[in-house]
Amino acid sequence: MVTNDLVTDQRVHKSCIALTRAGFLPELWGRLRANSPEMDNRPYAVKRFKLRFDKGPLFYAEINLLFFFKLLFARTDLIVANDLDTLLPAFLVSKMKGTKLVFDSHEYYTGTPELAHRPFVRSVWKRIEKFILPRLPEMITVNESIAGLFRSEYNIPVRVVRNMPLRYMHEDDASRTALGLPEFIPILILQGSGINVQRGAEEMVLAMKFLPGMFLLIIGGGDVIPALKRIADEHHLNERVIFLPRMPYHKMMQYTGVSNLGLTLDKDTNINYRFSLPNKLFDYIQAGIPVLASRLPEVENIVTGYNVGMCIDSHKPEEIALAVNEIFSDSTRYEAWKVNAAKAAQELCWENEEPHLIACYEQYR
Repeated sequence: MVTNDLVTDQRVHKSCIALTRAGFLPELWGRLRANSPEMDNRPYAVKRFKLRFDKGPLFYAEINLLFFFKLLFARTDLIVANDLDTLLPAFLVSKMKGTKLVFDSHEYYTGTPELAHRPFVRSVWKRIEKFILPRLPEMITVNESIAGLFRSEYNIPVRVVRNMPLRYMHEDDASRTALGLPEFIPILILQGSGINVQRGAEEMVLAMKFLPGMFLLIIGGGDVIPALKRIADEHHLNERVIFLPRMPYHKMMQYTGVSNLGLTLDKDTNINYRFSLPNKLFDYIQAGIPVLASRLPEVENIVTGYNVGMCIDSHKPEEIALAVNEIFSDSTRYEAWKVNAAKAAQELCWENEEPHLIACYEQYR
């Protein structure tokens, strides 16, 4: 179960594929929004539910009640709650029916910036977390830093399954011409389904004022997209900052593959971002392009450990632009980063994480 519309959630899609191959029969639940893209054909069952409310407390109350009653009357041997916002109904029904429960936390939910300045809302989610997690035999999360937080706070075993993409085979590669992109001009790419506040996107758009010979490609969705479009318009950057909506993963990777530099610029303003390990970082590596990243512990471990790009400490637009220019000024180093990314892609892929996921579920057969 998740609270999104499933289409671009690669974590749950890959998990369902892996479980199907392992002999399980997963059914994935999410919501259907007015602007939800069409679902592609998948080798497992999918249900999307229409809701009256789209966001806020009424949305969370509605979807949790819906999941509770749907689970109560569903025939299932195992319930999987993805993230804290689906855990309460899953836990209650698992206790009422004696059904096994897996909790897969894709982030440190109570540390998200959306809750940082909403103490009451954060306290509600924290109470749910504190009530349920000590009663779980174990849980799953996405990296060792977040696992450490849960272990120290709740003293439960936490397994780590990193959210990496499948190894990209380049079978769907397309040219810039076919994608409607300019030839012979450096393209910077920022992608993701959660391009939200405090992820450095606003500063990156402003940095384009100092990068006159380059294009910025922003692919995906998030609450800051309207503000980014206003910034681009106000600073006359519309011709060099291109916005594309959420799209199927293979299509997005076509754009990533023809770009020159991948951007992941989350700010160290909250504990969730501090210990994040964004999916897009691994997408860039799979596409074989170097990375410009903010200096966050888990991200820096990958970028510097595999020598695939540069980390920066500042989010000032001028300094971001200086770093971008520095990257392209050293062609020898840039080409070495590309070679290293291609090598790292063979290791940093879902094929190497999937066995860890299956090991978590085998005990529940």
